[in-house]
Amino acid sequence: MRILLVSQMYPGPQDPDLGTFVRDLERALEARGHEIERAVLDRRAGGKRRYAELARRAATAARRFRPDVVHAHFLVPSGLIAAAATRAPLVVTAHGRDVRNVGAVPGVATATRVVVRRAAAIVAVSDYLRRELEAKIPAARHKTHVLDSGVDLERFRGLPAANGPPRYLCVGSLTPRKNVLRLARAFERLGDGTATLTFVGNGPLRHHLEGRTGIVLAGRVPHDDVPRFLADAHVVCQPSLVEPFGQALLEAMATGRSIVGTTIGGPPEFVPPDAGILVDPADDDALVEALRAAARLPRPNPAARAAAATHDVNEQARRLEAILERAARGRRA
Repeated sequence: MRILLVSQMYPGPQDPDLGTFVRDLERALEARGHEIERAVLDRRAGGKRRYAELARRAATAARRFRPDVVHAHFLVPSGLIAAAATRAPLVVTAHGRDVRNVGAVPGVATATRVVVRRAAAIVAVSDYLRRELEAKIPAARHKTHVLDSGVDLERFRGLPAANGPPRYLCVGSLTPRKNVLRLARAFERLGDGTATLTFVGNGPLRHHLEGRTGIVLAGRVPHDDVPRFLADAHVVCQPSLVEPFGQALLEAMATGRSIVGTTIGGPPEFVPPDAGILVDPADDDALVEALRAAARLPRPNPAARAAAATHDVNEQARRLEAILERAARGRRA
């Protein structure tokens, strides 16, 4: 197939960690023999003006490339831009924020309804997200598939873990939704002066974490460097207030790391009990106990690696390929 990829997130020189899950799935589709043309944004800077540039790129690529099918990541704006750029069949993947914005940001609900009507198929990265989308946009019912972006099992290999005091790791933006301040307080309550908690990522709450004993702020790092931090960790934490899927947890599990994750969102769909602890993100006491319990799990944790292996990016690409092919056949028919 000739696939036009449209995404508002894609890794680039300035932001090598941006939308790496989009790139990895694209590469897996290319490995299956498909020809892919990109219309993407590969930087965070630029504000909303970036989307005019994305629209221009999508329209230009569609005229030149003449795709059999278009795959857009995020319902709005990428899905809306893709819908306007070409009459080729459209498949759109919803990742989380795009669904949360429906009803919360003016105009997004109307734009999302346009995208859903236009799309041959919708993909949601978790069943939790599918239910939320269909509740907000009933037209998405009967055309939404659940399919996450998968994990590269070669890049995130099962790695041995060093002995010693517990080393906790959190990978993600330092924002209220990621619940990083509650995680920091729970870590401090452990009372273990030898343990560490490393945050990989940046955000507005960074200054609230600075100077705390045992807490290391690594800042934002390229995605290719994340396996190094995972290899140095014993437990990876993501007790978000809501997590539509939980890509960082899946990558940690692929590396054989036990996890502490949220019960709200996608993690209950792929984290078995022997791979880690899922916790109510608003329960301070439960979070403290989850950190203790996860540190007692095997290092490395073969159950975590085995669970992640069922989400191999190559298998996810095969499943996505079937959805795209059905959409493309619809146009030719």
